[in-house]
Amino acid sequence: MFGISCDNQASHETFSGKFDLNFPLLCDEDHSACEAYGVWVEKSRLGIKSMGIQRASFLIGKDGKVARTWPAVNVDGHVDDVAEAVARL
Repeated sequence: MFGISCDNQASHETFSGKFDLNFPLLCDEDHSACEAYGVWVEKSRLGIKSMGIQRASFLIGKDGKVARTWPAVNVDGHVDDVAEAVARL
């Protein structure tokens, strides 16, 4: 398991330490991975539009193909849902 965002390595280290993450965070500063997975989208906050990441999860099977997606992740219960899907693979 790993996380990906467009933030730089220093930002990832701060975030990972703050939340005591036990998985690596990868940098996608040019948005190429986010664009490939369709999560680099236009967002609107307080009436201001900008591009950003739509939080999502992807389960990759042993064959290297996407086995399941969770678009617009709801944090509550997400870990259990993903664990259940992994167990079914």
